[in-house]
Amino acid sequence: MIVFSDVNAQTLVLVGRILLALIFIVSGLSKIPGWETTLQYMTQKGIPLAPFFLFSSVFIEVAAGFSLLLGFKARVAAVVLSFYMIVVTLTMHNFWVYQGMERQSQLINFMKNLAILGGLFQVVSVGAGRMSLDYWDYRRKNQFKGEPRERLRAVS
Repeated sequence: MIVFSDVNAQTLVLVGRILLALIFIVSGLSKIPGWETTLQYMTQKGIPLAPFFLFSSVFIEVAAGFSLLLGFKARVAAVVLSFYMIVVTLTMHNFWVYQGMERQSQLINFMKNLAILGGLFQVVSVGAGRMSLDYWDYRRKNQFKGEPRERLRAVS
């Protein structure tokens, strides 16, 4: 059995959160210079009000991505991104309507999104960890209340 120290475990939580956040930040920011191409793709997919939803997706990915990165309201960001991922996965990677290589490509993206969703569920369930603004804020608010160590672990 592999045993991690608390510092090593918290470091892994931080690294995992950073890696998870990066996919959303990079994806959201890359939609800006590729606005017209992304808009055309969304229109081809039959997305109504494509400009509105493109703006919304950029905002959600970048804002919630940075929230996740910093560990600020990380659980809320992970819930928002989870709902977003469910909608995007079902509408943009609907592999069941394709054939051949396009079906395979869409299936891979569908499964990738499910894996990302699993990571988001981890953040929802365990929080951002001790190396986060959420934990820093919790400690700041409770520093003189004599919080037992067990209660502090519940936040991390």
